[in-house]
Amino acid sequence: MDFLGGSVLVNPRLLKAVYFLAMAVYVIVNVRIRDLAAYDAYKARVAPLIGKHGGEYLARGGAAEVLEGDWVPGRVVLLRFPHMGAVKAFLEDPEYAPLKSLRHRIADTQMVAFEGV
Repeated sequence: MDFLGGSVLVNPRLLKAVYFLAMAVYVIVNVRIRDLAAYDAYKARVAPLIGKHGGEYLARGGAAEVLEGDWVPGRVVLLRFPHMGAVKAFLEDPEYAPLKSLRHRIADTQMVAFEGV
């Protein structure tokens, strides 16, 4: 690659790291709530931690319509984080541990993260 008239060698690992940090990551969570009051308390406490790690809610809890397949969604949450490292930092944050435990007691969840634009 030519850069300002000179030759620059680019380390593939460095490119992968830059890509990893630059690619937005979306998290879809499908939630079946078993205790609505406790889940409301969970939502209030988790939102600041999501923000702490650069995450933001894009959609949550609206009506869902299955367009194909046999998926039966519960409460669907869509989050965006700046990169996969931020998602993992959120999930591994010691402040989140008791909330994650609470969520597991009061709801059944499936969660997937994927890179996007």
